[in-house]
This record gives sequence, structure tokens and C-alpha cells, in this order.
Amino acid sequence: MLDTLPRLNERNFPPVTRQGVEILQVNLGYLCNLQCQHCHVNAGPKRDEIMDAATIEQVIDALKLGGISTLDLTGGSPEMNPHFRHLVSEARNLGIRVIDRCNLAILEESYAKGTAEFLAENRVEIVASLPCYLEENVNAQRGRGTFEVSIRALQRLNELGYGNAPELVLNLVYNPQGASLPPSQHGLEKDYKKQLYDNYGIVFNQLLTITNMPIKRFGSMLLSTNQFDDYMRILLDAHLPENVDSVMCRSMISIDWQGNAYDCDFNQMLDLPMRHADATRQGKRIHITDLKWVDLTKKPVIVMDHCYGCTAGQGSSCGGALG
Repeated sequence: MLDTLPRLNERNFPPVTRQGVEILQVNLGYLCNLQCQHCHVNAGPKRDEIMDAATIEQVIDALKLGGISTLDLTGGSPEMNPHFRHLVSEARNLGIRVIDRCNLAILEESYAKGTAEFLAENRVEIVASLPCYLEENVNAQRGRGTFEVSIRALQRLNELGYGNAPELVLNLVYNPQGASLPPSQHGLEKDYKKQLYDNYGIVFNQLLTITNMPIKRFGSMLLSTNQFDDYMRILLDAHLPENVDSVMCRSMISIDWQGNAYDCDFNQMLDLPMRHADATRQGKRIHITDLKWVDLTKKPVIVMDHCYGCTAGQGSSCGGALG
């Protein structure tokens, strides 16, 4: 795989300062039942990095400290972690909002039986990846047959109340097919809702549009097809300074499968960890177990050229468009 990191420090992204920590995004491992072209994690069925039980307990201990209002679970496929349900249950018992970033197809796997019901019982908010409402496009991006199983999973979630009951939130995620910015989130949401309801009877709450990041699998594709420089130019030309104030890294930290802390999931994939600033531990990585005494307020965020993916056009974050 071609590495884009050496190409990501040629420009000067505006400085970003953290406001605090409200959202703890935890990557439970890079193991996934799919291997999507746009994946910035390079997740897949052959990855063996997965968070163990001891680190799961460290995450739970961090949640018990207070201050964290949202636990955002991602991967890979987070549901493939054997401790997924334990972590979700403990977080919900603490009154913490839990988001599951689900690829939908996992809910139809035999080894994940009962997962959809578990999510509903615990009122877990689902953010489900469905890169298009057209079968041909989804299968091209995610693999043959993926669209069909995704539709079945969505219909099943609707039967459980997702997208209808106020406490069962179902949001979908759109990623562009290639080296382009997402269209208007509001306009595309209307198209998604009409197409999915008219053709499959599916309802959902909101569509989130997320810009593809020029890193890992997608970044490697850009380099191998000589599109990297053109894509970076698209991001740079569409940069809006006002979006910097709303980027997700100002109120969120990302935790990898080993418990190390990063400013965001993208920095995690580039191995750009948060580090201690104090003299006695300067340069050492910040771990989930450090959160009880490390104050991250006003800490500068590590930024590089990939950050333009969050500020280009309507802006992009794990919560969709910024404006």
C-alpha cells in the first residue's frame, strides 16, 4: 500500500485548539467483515488488531471519571469485538449516549446474531454506512451483494423501531465514490429518503455526508492513479476558514485498540498520537489511563494537510456536514 503521510505536510493548515473532551471515540479494532475502497482505516477480514478485555475495562474506568457525554464506537466493525456488548452495557448504565458506527452488513452475519436486537434494547444510536441508494454503486464500492444485505439490515432495524421511535436513532452515512467532495447534505438526504422509502419502505432520521480522507486505502488509490495532487487541490481550493471552529477534534479524542489517545480517528490512522507536554513525561504517548489527570483543554491539535478534508466545502466530520 502506498503511504500518503510524506505528502501531507506541504501546506500550512490553520492552528486548532481543543475546547475540552465531550466525546470519546473508541476504535475497537481494525477487523471488519468488509473491505471498502473508501476506508481510511484499511480495515478488513484479515486484520488482527483488536481491543482486549483489559483495555476495555480501562475505557470503562475513563467513562466513570465523568465529563464524557458520548461514547462513539468505531472500527473496523466494532460489533466484531468480543467485548462490544459489555462495553455498551456499562456505558449505558452510566447514562452515556452510545453511537455504533455500523456497516449494516455485519447485522446479517450468522456470528452476529441478536446484535440488532441488543442495540435496540440498549437504545444505541446507529450511524450506518450506505454510500449510495443505488445497488450498482454500493456493490462497486463495498463488494458484490453488499447492497442487498444492507437493505435487509435496514428493514430489520425499522422493524425494531429504528428511524421511527424517538429513542432509536438511525442515521446513514454517504461517502463519495471517488476523488470529489460530497454534494449538499440536505439535498442528498431528500433523495436518499425518497429512494429508500419508495423502493424498499425504509425510513431513517438523518443522512451524514463525509468527505473521503486522502490517507490509507483511499489515499493509496489516489497515489496509484495519479489523482492525489488533484484531490488535494480540490480540498485546498474548497477550504472555508469558518469551518475550523466546528471541526470534531475540538471536543473529541480518539482511542485506538491499544488505548492510545489521538486528536481524531484520521490522526490515529496516520500514527500521529497525542503526547505529554510536561517535562517529566514529555514526548510519551497519552494513554486512556492518563485521562484522569491530564487536562486537554486548550491543548493544540496536531494538524496536517489531510485536515483540509474536514474544512472543504460544507465541511465534514464524524457527524456529517459542519454547516
